[in-house]
Amino acid sequence: MTRGKAVRLLFLVVALGFGAWALAGQWANVSAGLARLSWPELAGSLVAVLVALSAGMLMWRALLADLGSPLPLDAAAKIFFVGQLGKYIPGSLWPVLAQMEMGRDHGIPRPRSAAAFFLTYPIYLASGLLVAAATLPVLAGESVAGYAWLLALIPVLAVALHPAVVNGVIGFGLRKLRRPPLERPLSRRGVLSAVGWALAGWAAYGVHLALIVHGLGATGLRAVILSFGAFALAWCLGFLVVIAPAGVGVREVAMWAALAPVLDRSSAVAVALCSRVVVSVGDLVWAGLAGLASRRTVRAPQETADQS
Repeated sequence: MTRGKAVRLLFLVVALGFGAWALAGQWANVSAGLARLSWPELAGSLVAVLVALSAGMLMWRALLADLGSPLPLDAAAKIFFVGQLGKYIPGSLWPVLAQMEMGRDHGIPRPRSAAAFFLTYPIYLASGLLVAAATLPVLAGESVAGYAWLLALIPVLAVALHPAVVNGVIGFGLRKLRRPPLERPLSRRGVLSAVGWALAGWAAYGVHLALIVHGLGATGLRAVILSFGAFALAWCLGFLVVIAPAGVGVREVAMWAALAPVLDRSSAVAVALCSRVVVSVGDLVWAGLAGLASRRTVRAPQETADQS
């Protein structure tokens, strides 16, 4: 085993360990809430999370292709999902460092990997605020009044996502780091494709939360629509409060406040905690599947070579 492969294996083991530890740490608080969900609701919620995470991977893949490094689906899944486990390790740079390192195996320059990674966040933020703005103010009334200022960020983020602005910022950063410029600038088509995948992801996350909300006592169309906005707003607040790793704590409080019109406090808190656990399980499932698929891909050529 080469040194590079050993380092990547160590990263995967450590990340899985931290992810499992985070999951176990929340289990005592959420087991009662999960017990109230039917198996179809729980399974459907997990499937929706897996779909949402897939949309996130496809958004990142679209950005990377637009920047000049198209990837096969299996390679993109391995790099993205295994790299995303880094968010469970203390420190905010592990996911991008992991993706940069694994991307080298596919000829992706490190600056391009970093650019695609960091571009996913403003796109998620802008599209998430759009989803929240379209659902929460009318349906939730005064319960989200304290978050109204976030809606003012939408036009700012829309301008910031213009390809000319994005390319200018990336170019400025690369010059400061004394790195060569990107070979291909980001296009309008690339941005629109990424935004489309982001919105698809928010829709899947909304289904995920709506199933949990239904299982814990809130029914009807209003509860369903609120679930879409609650998850989006909670994620955006968790991202903006950078002192919380992966938005821990912040997202739960925001989700509880947004769901207050349809659930009592204890049920809303249970929804937030159950959602956190299901999303963590989804991260571990996709990373595990991507890792297994990549091992089979490597073994197949080796077995063919041994037989010839």
